[in-house]
Amino acid sequence: MTTLYHYPLCPFSRKVRLLLRERSIDPDLITETFWGKRKEFLKMNPSGDVPVLIIKKRKICGHYAITEFLEDELGKILPEDIDEKNECRRIMDWFDRKFHNEVLNIILHEKVERQFLSVDQGGGLPRLNRIKVGIHNLNFHLNYLEKILSNRYCLVSDKPNTADFTAVAHISCLDYLGDIPWKRYPRVKEWYGKIKSRPSFRSLLTDQIMSIPPRGKYVSLDF
Repeated sequence: MTTLYHYPLCPFSRKVRLLLRERSIDPDLITETFWGKRKEFLKMNPSGDVPVLIIKKRKICGHYAITEFLEDELGKILPEDIDEKNECRRIMDWFDRKFHNEVLNIILHEKVERQFLSVDQGGGLPRLNRIKVGIHNLNFHLNYLEKILSNRYCLVSDKPNTADFTAVAHISCLDYLGDIPWKRYPRVKEWYGKIKSRPSFRSLLTDQIMSIPPRGKYVSLDF
């Protein structure tokens, strides 16, 4: 049995879900609100962060460790070419660090997390000035993707790899919230549609957050 402790709008959880399903592994999903600091979960992962993967009697904490384990033990998705592999890891780092810090973490915190946090934890209504910062930064990143995709079928090579699944994991969270101006970024839209139409993405389309339904055409392949 394979079990993944995750949160539906955690991009790192989404990345792991995509990478598992690209390898035809369909895990049991257990939703963990990482801000809740549940005692039983803290015993499993003292950081309190998701994802945590239970597979082959192993417990693996954190998306970096899980990604490496899957690559080493359950089939290659990274490119074989060393230059493409380096570019793949550069783009993964870009999204997991830069995009997350400058865009996604800001918007998710304001639009989602603050609804469920107590006042003592920093909860409250979304702060529009912070959301504007995230949206401003988002346009910089989408312009960068448009440039990359001007001469590439996918982000690194002619077929999707871990870089694409990492990027889509982050962008799909904003798609759920209706924050992507797709008409302004046609190359990004076309590329995202390729990944969104893959079987590995289907379960992400069924995700629901309490009191926050998916916006726009998130559930549709025709967007």
